[in-house]
Amino acid sequence: MIDLTLIGIGTGNPQHLTLQAVDALNAVELILIPNKGVGKDDLAGLRRQICDQVITNTDVKIVEFDLPTRDPKTPDYRQRVDDWHDAIARVWANTIANHLPTGGKVGFLVWGDPSLYDSTMRIADRLQRQQEIALTVIPGITSIQALTASHAIPINEIGAPFTITTGRQLRDHGWPDSADTLVVMLDGECSFQSIGAADVQIWWSAYAGMREEILIAGALSDVAKQIIETRAKARADHGWIMDIYLLRR
Repeated sequence: MIDLTLIGIGTGNPQHLTLQAVDALNAVELILIPNKGVGKDDLAGLRRQICDQVITNTDVKIVEFDLPTRDPKTPDYRQRVDDWHDAIARVWANTIANHLPTGGKVGFLVWGDPSLYDSTMRIADRLQRQQEIALTVIPGITSIQALTASHAIPINEIGAPFTITTGRQLRDHGWPDSADTLVVMLDGECSFQSIGAADVQIWWSAYAGMREEILIAGALSDVAKQIIETRAKARADHGWIMDIYLLRR
């Protein structure tokens, strides 16, 4: 029997961990940390730093595994992602079996919150179809919360809805009719360039909540170029970037 706990760790700032998350990290026997390869290996390092700061149980074992990559030769996006998740689930299963052959308690640190634009629960579901696994999910501070806190803005206007979407959706379908406030995630192409900038405000953050955090805000027509240039430099400097932004018209 495997007790699998998915632990939301926020946006990389150890102070964003909840007490529940700290307790969970100290209660497991094995922690799995994905290594995304050269240029992104400091993401694994950040997870290890968090563990070093909050884990006091010396019996907890931390194991890194190489994260499979998506196959660019698969033309269908959904199929490409499904195949990728299948591959990750196989690596999880093999790693757990190697280190806990008779079962036990496993923890996985999830950036932000496991429920928001993260597929860790979907991968866990694949494992549950193959073996007996008890799943526990611990929420974490999201990049949305870190973004709005750093800019000191409310996410919604009074009594008004907001929409969370992705860069791909914004590029392909434009501004949705559902709200005048958008939060855009998973955008590697600065997709705000695809919409009209007139009367649109943007609040942008890279490395939200972390020591390296970068904040830019203003009229989209005024700061779009600055964001694009700043983002490119930050990615070159760090080898990776996580950014998020809020648009309001």
